[in-house]
Amino acid sequence: MRVRFPAMSAAIASGVIVTAIFSQWIAAHAQTNTTAPSNALGAGAVVDAAGNLRVPDGYRTAYESLGSWAIAADQGKGAKELHLVYASPGTIAAYRKDGRFPDGTVLVKEVFQPAIEQKTTGTVSRAGTLKGWFVMVKGENGRYPDNQMWGDGWGWSWFDAGNPTKTTSKNYKTDCLGCHVPARGSDWVYVEGYQPLKR
Repeated sequence: MRVRFPAMSAAIASGVIVTAIFSQWIAAHAQTNTTAPSNALGAGAVVDAAGNLRVPDGYRTAYESLGSWAIAADQGKGAKELHLVYASPGTIAAYRKDGRFPDGTVLVKEVFQPAIEQKTTGTVSRAGTLKGWFVMVKGENGRYPDNQMWGDGWGWSWFDAGNPTKTTSKNYKTDCLGCHVPARGSDWVYVEGYQPLKR
């Protein structure tokens, strides 16, 4: 005697379909989040076809926090400037693996005029008014040979607050590189200030 279970067969078939769709979604999601550089250098939102950089949209929530720097005041208490640094998704894991920034890595440094206040713990400096952003994108030497904002393995640009799409920098060698000379041995990045990169 043969017994049929049409309702159960439909349920099993539905389960198989749902599992297949879910598996495809997981595979697609994993592909887009494996490393930092996937969209930085292509048709992505950070670099255009001519190699011009921009501040990436939504970096405060989508990117990884590397750390911060406080520039001491020339006189008095508190800081003169605060820097908060973010890296594109996957940068920390990739760097911890082999001590290198993968091609396409995006670094965003926010530069703030600090607000200095007295708290119960003492004088504090916190992020106040945003002055602008400094953006670096890891790229092969010669990738944009006609763009003077590329060289020494990176794309470089400063953006004034209020205009995240147009750099005020003209040439990375004169406008950007000088501040990074002491970090030449660590790919022009002051990695010692970023605890998440330490292995």
